[in-house]
This record gives sequence, structure tokens and C-alpha cells, in this order.
Amino acid sequence: MNNELLAVFEYMERERKLDRETLVELVESSLQVAGRKSIGRVRDLRVEVDRKTLEIKAFASIEVVDFVRNRSEEISVGEAAAQYPSKNYQLGDLIEIEVTPRNFGRIAAQTAKQAIIQKLRMAEKDKVFAAYKDHVGDIVTGSVRHFDRSDVIVDLGDAEGVMPSKERVSNEEYQMGDRIRFLLVNLDSMTQGTQLTLSRSNPDFIKKLFELEVSEIADGTVEIKGIAREAGFRTKIAVHSNDEKVDPVGACVGLRGQRVKNIVRELSGEKVDIVKWSLDTKTFVTNSLAPAKLLRLEINELENAVTVIVEADQLSLAIGKKGQNARLTAKLTGWKIDVQKDENDITFEERISRATDQLAAFDGIGAEYAAALVGAGFLTLEGILAAESQDLVDIEGFDAEIADKVRVAAEAAFESENGKAAEEA
Repeated sequence: MNNELLAVFEYMERERKLDRETLVELVESSLQVAGRKSIGRVRDLRVEVDRKTLEIKAFASIEVVDFVRNRSEEISVGEAAAQYPSKNYQLGDLIEIEVTPRNFGRIAAQTAKQAIIQKLRMAEKDKVFAAYKDHVGDIVTGSVRHFDRSDVIVDLGDAEGVMPSKERVSNEEYQMGDRIRFLLVNLDSMTQGTQLTLSRSNPDFIKKLFELEVSEIADGTVEIKGIAREAGFRTKIAVHSNDEKVDPVGACVGLRGQRVKNIVRELSGEKVDIVKWSLDTKTFVTNSLAPAKLLRLEINELENAVTVIVEADQLSLAIGKKGQNARLTAKLTGWKIDVQKDENDITFEERISRATDQLAAFDGIGAEYAAALVGAGFLTLEGILAAESQDLVDIEGFDAEIADKVRVAAEAAFESENGKAAEEA
């Protein structure tokens, strides 16, 4: 009885629920390879394990020849007749002989452990791949197991997933044992096993959450046309109804806002704007920039840009914190968005500041003279050129020399501006 091998088999049968025949076949195939190292070069090596006693024997074939050149693979006709008198072996016949080395039992036990562990790993890898191969792009739930630097290792129950640092939401904190939902973004079958890559920052995570929460999206009545996301801060999602009786935004918000509240809770408070999609660019951009109220929009199709004009008190709302609202609208609509304040809706101080900056940009005038000119009521080049020389001399800090210098600079700038306008026309 091979006690070492028996101990391995009994453990695997008890703990891993593997049957004896499977284990025996696995050991035989593994020893077929390992045996060559201890037995040496032989012809047609075959390993046999007794199903009851687990005794191991190795067999090889030798060829009957007229002249022996290789003792490990050949036997002469005379030797074959002497050793096997009951057989009438002829030239070219193959005789199977036992070649079991003395330490084959110990080798078998070690090989069995390695082979079985490798087999289990491969079986587990195949099992995980089969279980998840059709679920890439779906939401899975797991518990945070531990952290590998900035990567999060997640226990999915029947497999282990990894959320790399680039797939994390920067302002979310995770604790060991936290049960969280993730998007399965990739399934990679590697040598060591199957790696499941998870994400919470991917825009498709938002899409899948809405599909789970909003029945009208799940059944196709409401369609998600686009998503723009800055994970952890704000998301805009454009929706369209294929049924005119169904309000797409209302369906996503839910009764008393419950549906979108559930999604926001899952996203740890990330703001979600639900936008009604439209084929009309102006309507779509207007909906996307809500709740800001727009005065008008100007579309430049050549540059794929939309200029949005708003009143002063709506400017910060339209642009959003650190430009976020305008930036997400650009991503969602596919148009460059330039939000500007209505020229007719600026304060006196803003007019003075703008006039000063414009004059200061011209050579020969600069910031020093621009402030004095604007303070005296000269806001444009045309105003300077229309003034009498004495009017310029009377400006505080000016004299005749400075007045002449400024007039010459204004004339040069005016001619340059008119020249550019003529070229463009």
C-alpha cells in the first residue's frame, strides 16, 4: 500500500470532493511526464496505478533486434527467447517490461500533490470564466476583502475581483467588509487564473443602475441616448421616450424622486442631471444646461460650436462649479459650448474695466494711459481721434507731448483694425 499517496487521495476526496478514479487518472498522466526524469530515456513509457492498493508500476517497451545498440530500448532475439521461453518473439516485436524505480512511490506522492493542485486551479479558472463570460458589462455585488496598494480586492462569493485605482471614484472611501455594487468591465483569462476587473467610475455603471431601477428603460420604452460623467461629482444622462405618452425624465426621476434618489444614494451623493434628448441642437443644449435660463444660442456648424448667451445672474449657473456644467454639456451633446454674458447686461464698472483693457492692448497707449483716458470719458479709439488736442492735454497726468503720442498710437491702431476688417471682408 502506498501510504503517502493514500493520504493525499483521502484528503482530496474528503475536502475537495474528487472521486478516486479522477485522482488516479490525473496521477497516471502526471507520472507519465515526471517518470521520464527518474527512469531515463525509454520507449513507450506507461504508468499504471492500482485502484485498490495504489501501488505504482511503470512499463516500457523494448524492441527485438538482431544486434543490440541501445540496452534501454532493445533486446536481442537470443535474450528474448531465454527470458521469455513461452513466447515466440520475432525481429521487430515489442516487449513490454516493468521499469519501476525504487523511489517511485515518493515521487508519485509529490507529483500527485502538484498535479492535483494545478488541476484544481485550472478547474477553478474554467469555472469562473464560464460563470462570468456572459456578464461583462453587468453589475455585480461583492464585499471589500483587502487592499493592494490603491487597488481594491473584492470577494464576489464564487470569485475574486479587482477594482484598479483608475476605476475607483476619487472621493469614495471603502472599508474592509463593505458590500458594494460594481460594473464588471473586463474578464481576462490568465495563466494564474481568471481576473475580473471591476469599476465604479465607468459611465456605463450609471447606465446599468438606471436599467435596474427604471422599468421603462429595462423594457425599452425609454432609451438612454448618452451619458457624460465626472465620477464622484456630477453626471448628465440624456433620455428619450419611444412612447409619446411616457415622459422620459419623469420615468427616470420616479414618484417623489425615489428612483433617482436610490441611484444617487448608490453613487454616494453624486449629482445626477436627467436631460430630455432632442434631435434639435438648440433644444438639446438648452435642456442640458438646465436649470440655467438661456437668452439665445448661436450655432457655428463649421466649428461644431454653440455660443450660449445668458443674463448676468445666470452665468455662474450655466457654467457650473469649475466649469463642470458647461463641460458635461459639451460631452453629452458633442458640441463645443461657449457660455457668454449678454453684452447689454453688464454693470458700469464692467464697462469701464472692459474699455480700459481694450485700450491698454494697443501699442503706444498701454495700461498707464488707458486708465486715464477711460477716466476722462474716452472709451474707444474713435473717441480719442474725434477729440480736440486740448481735450487730451486737459486729462490729468497728460501734457502736449503725451497727448500727441496717444493720438498717433490711436491713429495707427485704428488703421490697423480697419485694415484687418477689410481683409476679412
